[in-house]
Amino acid sequence: MRLLFVNVYMIANRRGVGRGWVLVDTGVKGSANKIIAMAEAIFGPGTRPSAIVLTHGHSDHAGSLCELLKIWNVPVYAHQLEAPYLTGRSSYPPVDPEVGGGLMSLASVLFSTKPINISRNLREIDMYDGIPELPEWKVIHTPGHTPGHISLFFPLNTTLIAGDAFTTTKAESAYSVITYKKAISGPPRYITTDWIAAGKSVRKLAALQPRIVATGHGSVMRGKEMQTELNLLANRFEELAVPKTGRYVGRAAMSDESGVRYIPPYKGSARLKAALAVTAALAGFLIVTKATKMW
Repeated sequence: MRLLFVNVYMIANRRGVGRGWVLVDTGVKGSANKIIAMAEAIFGPGTRPSAIVLTHGHSDHAGSLCELLKIWNVPVYAHQLEAPYLTGRSSYPPVDPEVGGGLMSLASVLFSTKPINISRNLREIDMYDGIPELPEWKVIHTPGHTPGHISLFFPLNTTLIAGDAFTTTKAESAYSVITYKKAISGPPRYITTDWIAAGKSVRKLAALQPRIVATGHGSVMRGKEMQTELNLLANRFEELAVPKTGRYVGRAAMSDESGVRYIPPYKGSARLKAALAVTAALAGFLIVTKATKMW
């Protein structure tokens, strides 16, 4: 389901294989009621997932998590390197609105990078055994967009849930995001903090040769055209995905199990930063207004 400009997914296990269903990501803040309504429409009144899986903890993917956990007291699975941002220990590195590409990049200064604390429900993913509630799905560590970003792969029909490891629309463009114009693209530039790792992750996922891809931003894509575009992105990642300039271009943020350890210095002037903030506020207003009218 599309929530403003980001997607959430529900995975129903096959009968005799796993128990119940699992929610992947929780969308932006304020989406809990829509997610619950979707779940009850599919699985029946009073349903709840056996678990929630986070591809990563950015606010557009974990925004409704705390609200949902008040209703669904279920385990939440995330990679070990994502734990600091889900236990209140560390904020994510700052966004980079100067990477260009469209209004969404400018509006990124409005995005929260602060941590949440779901320590009681958090379960670190065992990368060898996977997620017990998703026995047929393979968990793949795909860092770059965030340190602990993961993707999910279903080998039986080669379905890939890629989160923001790459997207199926140009995430920097407000027009592309609002219309969900299809195009295999790199991870959102304005909040990707390690471009070398991001390129390796895309090549790792392309090597799986998925027939169906579902990402955090954009429509589900499938078939030969999608595979061709994904292979092109993998082979020419530095040319097609990496911005020409930006805070994290050429020097990545560094982190470990305790959170962020190093952030490259901001290169722009204070005046430029102020101008970006004003422009971003206007861009954010226009994006939300246009999206609300469309839905």
